[in-house]
Amino acid sequence: MLAVLGVGPGLGLSIAHRFGREGFTTALVSRTDARHADYRASLAGITAPTYTADVTDEAQLGAVLARITADAGEIDTVYFGPADATAGGGITPLTEAGAGSLRAAFDSLVVPAAKLVGAVLPGLLARGSGSLLFAGGLSGKYPMPMLGSLAPASAALRMYVLTLHAALRETGVHAGILTIGGLVERGDIHRMMTAQDHGFTVGTLDPDDIAEKAWSLYVQRDAEAEFTTTAAVQAR
Repeated sequence: MLAVLGVGPGLGLSIAHRFGREGFTTALVSRTDARHADYRASLAGITAPTYTADVTDEAQLGAVLARITADAGEIDTVYFGPADATAGGGITPLTEAGAGSLRAAFDSLVVPAAKLVGAVLPGLLARGSGSLLFAGGLSGKYPMPMLGSLAPASAALRMYVLTLHAALRETGVHAGILTIGGLVERGDIHRMMTAQDHGFTVGTLDPDDIAEKAWSLYVQRDAEAEFTTTAAVQAR
């Protein structure tokens, strides 16, 4: 059973489709239920219960995981992608960012990931199986000044997952990160970014293609899969 935490109309939904094709029940969690009926309709033939929770809130995260387990059984795999690039006041150039801007980015990217691991990992370790999959950004691997205050937090998230992967190597539990360079089509951030001129272009990515990478990451038990556009590479 797969829990997609922070599901949206872009990558989260595509991952639910890809894993659902392999027979996974896919529990979908988002902050509101406004689009849940559409999500379930698009996943026809896949068992896809929906839940409402802010998964960056530790109490709500624990409660929704308990509801999912009660309804659909033990969680085998988690995909975590609720991070919002506009959280904590948006992107601040590093030349202008103070400690508060950097802390806000860490609170929106790294802290929720750690809370998820704290909630889910004990059960996975007890069973000796399962996967923790995360979405990250290319600025976590290469310097990308246009992403300013978001970049150090992205780097911390990537290293957190890579180190977790290494720490879990002999346990049967897997952790991996999708390092994404580009705007994911159909997603809310893509819609927001393309509606405004932000002064740079990184190109767009098909979420179905990234979901295929996520499946390969799960099957091969790799630490990282990179998926980038040419424009994002040139912007490094």
